Amino acid sequence: MKNNIRIYGVKDSYVKYLSQYQEHLFLHEGGSSRRKYIGVVFEINKFSYFAPLSSFKTKHKKMKESVDFIKIKDYAVININNMIPIPKGQLIELNINTEKDPHYKFLLQAESREINRRRDRIRKNAEIVYNHKKRNGSLTPLAKRTNDFEMLEKLSRDFS
Repeated sequence: MKNNIRIYGVKDSYVKYLSQYQEHLFLHEGGSSRRKYIGVVFEINKFSYFAPLSSFKTKHKKMKESVDFIKIKDYAVININNMIPIPKGQLIELNINTEKDPHYKFLLQAESREINRRRDRIRKNAEIVYNHKKRNGSLTPLAKRTNDFEMLEKLSRDFS
């Protein structure tokens, strides 16, 4: 379906580049976890935006959803406040069907189904967070925990 939100990876070099300028970016450089740096992509203000998925943790059970925090059942969470603009060339297409680990493949399939069941809300919340940050700078608690989209858009354009 054309309006579906797809799951992508992002190249480590791009995340490393942006993380020099933005404290809300979390580098995922190997480590003991096999989980890849993946997220969902949608368009805001003529930019492709990548919102990272985080593994669902015990603490998330007690947390309430908010405009910048969306639970993907008990599979993952999307922290919309941590989304970043991303040039198309920095996305890594994720083909769930070729995933070798059957448990991880099942998890990705389940996440994808739930993300697309809630795609309109995810997109709407992303636009709300984006516009809130632009209007409020760092004046509100939400704006303070949100990436600086204007700066990241400039950095995204400058990335080679």
